[in-house]
Amino acid sequence: MTTLQLHTEDQIWDYLDEVMDPEIPVLNIVEMGIARKVEIDEQGKVLIKITPTYSGCPAMNAIEKSVREKMVEKAVGEFDVKLDFSETWTTDWMTDEAKVKLKDYGIAPPEKTEDEGVDFLKSLSSTKIVPCPYCDSFETELVSQFGSTACKSQYYCNGCDQPFEHFKCI
Repeated sequence: MTTLQLHTEDQIWDYLDEVMDPEIPVLNIVEMGIARKVEIDEQGKVLIKITPTYSGCPAMNAIEKSVREKMVEKAVGEFDVKLDFSETWTTDWMTDEAKVKLKDYGIAPPEKTEDEGVDFLKSLSSTKIVPCPYCDSFETELVSQFGSTACKSQYYCNGCDQPFEHFKCI
């Protein structure tokens, strides 16, 4: 039987680093920018706030469940996990390391929205040139606005003849 103990905010963040995104298993929810806040009150109760990547994201139930399971596994006593809609998630919240991992996994990472003034409608543009994550070629073409999830689009690289997904810039 596990003894419950008090945990620090840094420990809770370390535990959240172990919760992987169910749709992109090479990324955790901290790297994705989904885990937004950890608060611990005077009695040691932990509050974890997570923000969905978009308001109908089917992965959020699985993510919330995984966070709860991780807190139980790590013997965090009293805790709560809240979906936080006070800010709209953006791909700018993803860490640079997450974007490197996406590319290594074969998914073209999103660009920075503030750097290029990219908005959601622009991100759906069929004229957008997305470099191939496999060979870095710009000889790519949009195949479908939607990939395996709504937050990704499907591309084809004419340079290396590989299909790939692009994580949309939101």
